[in-house]
Amino acid sequence: MKPAFKYIYGPVPSWRLGSSLGIDLLSQENKICNFDCIYCQLGPIIKYAVERKIYVPVEKVIEELEELPNVSLDYITFSGRGEPTLAANLGEAIKAIKLIRKEPIAVLTNATLMDRDEVRKELILADFVVAKLDAYSPESLQEINRPACGIEFGGIVEGIKAFKKNYQGKLALQMMFIPPLHAGAGFIENNKQNINKYIYLANYIKPDEIQVNTPLRPCNVKSLTREEILKIKDYFTSACKGFNVVSVYDERASKDVASISDEDTLKRRGKVKS
Repeated sequence: MKPAFKYIYGPVPSWRLGSSLGIDLLSQENKICNFDCIYCQLGPIIKYAVERKIYVPVEKVIEELEELPNVSLDYITFSGRGEPTLAANLGEAIKAIKLIRKEPIAVLTNATLMDRDEVRKELILADFVVAKLDAYSPESLQEINRPACGIEFGGIVEGIKAFKKNYQGKLALQMMFIPPLHAGAGFIENNKQNINKYIYLANYIKPDEIQVNTPLRPCNVKSLTREEILKIKDYFTSACKGFNVVSVYDERASKDVASISDEDTLKRRGKVKS
């Protein structure tokens, strides 16, 4: 019988991170986020979270990590049921985990709070930060990510760029590409046709890596084909010099990952298919 961990989960086989043990500092019944992305595998938002607060005490996470069985890990990753930077104790948690674990720490963020000094100071403690940048304009941000009131496209872009300026770890931009679809009464523009705008943003921010993604987990949005995604990857590879470009469809050496979590726990965090 698997241990009943509440705040740590996995490890899951991640195309970006290898064997990744998840840390959920937001562990609540409903997701805690300031985005309502049309492709979110956790389902629609019930209520936007707009203020940082403590949802899970760091001590609870450390207690579970100290009970962790011997598993092979490539990363310990802050993700969970929403946007991890909404946890006001993110920096404290990263520091505490580094005292007891040797694995590098990653944070998957939607980048909405990276324009804040205190959030950048906390993220700088991580070894690998993956910042979401699905949109190429204010209009596409509203259509794809459907943010809480007050979140602006320019703030996201400038926040990521400011973070990169002083960050000594690895920064990746994750860009989610989707086919045309209708959302309510409005038509979602096919962002596959706006590659040059994404390339401009990538060259402006200058990350260490570009991650070309498309929804593969169960959600209401269809994924682009392998051929389409690899073509988009080729565009980035040709136009963006000096940083790595990877895609969700890249062939990688298979790796067996033994999870400590039951299937229900992984489903609640949208991690059944990675």
